[in-house]
Amino acid sequence: MLWVDKIAADVERRLSTKINSGKELIVRDEKTASGRVHIGSMRGVAIHGLLTSVLNQNGIEAKFLYEINDFDPMDGLPAYLDQAKYAQHMGKRLLDVPSPDGKAKNFAEYYAAEFIEVIEKAGFGANFYRLSDVYKSGKMDDSIRLALENPKKIREIYKEISGSDKPDDWLPLNVVCQSCNKIGTTKVTDFDGEMVTYTCQEHAVEWATGCGHTGKVSPFGGNASLPWKVEWPAKFKAMEVSIEGAGKDHSTKGGSRDVANKLSKEVFNIKPPYDIPYEFFLIGGSKMSSSKGTGSSAKEVSDLLPTKIFRLLLISKKPIQTINFDPTGDTIPTLFDQYDKIANDYWSKAESDTVRLFELSHTDDMPSEETYLPRFSIVAYLSQMPHINMVEEFSKLKGSELNSLEITELEDRTVFAKKWLEQYAPEKYIFKLQDTLPEAAKNLSAKQKEALSLLLTFLEDSVDISGEDMHAKLHDIKVATEIEPRDFFESIYLMLLGKNSGPKAGWFLSVLDKKILIDRTKEAISV
Repeated sequence: MLWVDKIAADVERRLSTKINSGKELIVRDEKTASGRVHIGSMRGVAIHGLLTSVLNQNGIEAKFLYEINDFDPMDGLPAYLDQAKYAQHMGKRLLDVPSPDGKAKNFAEYYAAEFIEVIEKAGFGANFYRLSDVYKSGKMDDSIRLALENPKKIREIYKEISGSDKPDDWLPLNVVCQSCNKIGTTKVTDFDGEMVTYTCQEHAVEWATGCGHTGKVSPFGGNASLPWKVEWPAKFKAMEVSIEGAGKDHSTKGGSRDVANKLSKEVFNIKPPYDIPYEFFLIGGSKMSSSKGTGSSAKEVSDLLPTKIFRLLLISKKPIQTINFDPTGDTIPTLFDQYDKIANDYWSKAESDTVRLFELSHTDDMPSEETYLPRFSIVAYLSQMPHINMVEEFSKLKGSELNSLEITELEDRTVFAKKWLEQYAPEKYIFKLQDTLPEAAKNLSAKQKEALSLLLTFLEDSVDISGEDMHAKLHDIKVATEIEPRDFFESIYLMLLGKNSGPKAGWFLSVLDKKILIDRTKEAISV
């Protein structure tokens, strides 16, 4: 049973009372739109979105809500933006910071738009909302009142669960300053039951400067926000959340999830949502930060892959397993190979989780019939040879003409292969047929030239050479000349590519233009 089906079954058991009451399950996730959203944030989207889909398939009414957090203060600036231009806005809510392009409604909307596009392309069925709308609508007011009436209890929970000490005068609220409009620099000093007194402190934080204003304002209706560890369970309450997981950094013992769970029960009087702790999504082994501008963005990775392969990347591993994506390594060819394997399992009706994985990797693009899938690494090799007719070559590899679905698949893979080769592919995948004999091929040994002479004779005497025929002949030449395989293949790659290695030699030579191959071999032998 695939991981998502196991979780769905556990949800059905654990939340049976709510399900049987006919009440819709709310599945929730969120992202603060503080910069280009890195691919790591798609981990939560995929887990929550796929689970919602499976629950619905099982006849359980569920909705996936995705929050764009535009209410947090700007507390860090992406490295790719003008630091001086935005210094005056540090400490303001993201919705109050101007868009980098001057066109979007605000800073948060500018970066949210790109991420929403990626989520929708991936087909995870999210219903988007903004945190600012939740605060301004009054949905958070009850939780704000509870927090302000129970500051001592909240401080005790912070201390008990995470070891965090808060001073006795600390109140869990950040007010929007009525003078400078900043929320990250204010300190609330009193709550009289309806109004809070606050001061916008000049040096409250290192990343923003307050204006020094002291005022009194209602904390309700969007005039203030709760600090993160208090706000999280307050959102559980406001949005009536049934299921919400969190990344490894929040889910460790004594972490923010433990704090949120205890606050849920002891301050906000609700049962914490069903939890799904999940591991990080790494790029080349490293975790990323949106605000620091490091790592690969969700858009960049999404653009590198067809939707079905992108979904496979995101859902193929259990939540407790780390995903490590390295576009500069073998990850992308391996992903396509994995897809081809699960497709073959699906068409052969194998009894395995891979069949279910194949189904869930698609949204509305499930193939209607068994389709020949051209191997991505071979597509990448051949796409670098302008004289090659891709459809003809892959028809040979298939053993029959490609149908329209197969031609479309080949064309799609060619587009993505070229994009990968241009931007990320490691050197071992890049093979440019050299226009002239490379310098490195002008010093071949006598033994190498002897082997190439036998290859030349075979080429001149043969009419139509398949990859299998070429492979068999290369083997015969190795035996006849007693040349070391490495030396023989190196001579072939050097004279054609100027490199010591290349694709599988038999297949590689069989797809090259015969005249070019004969002329180049003659030249390599003669120098």
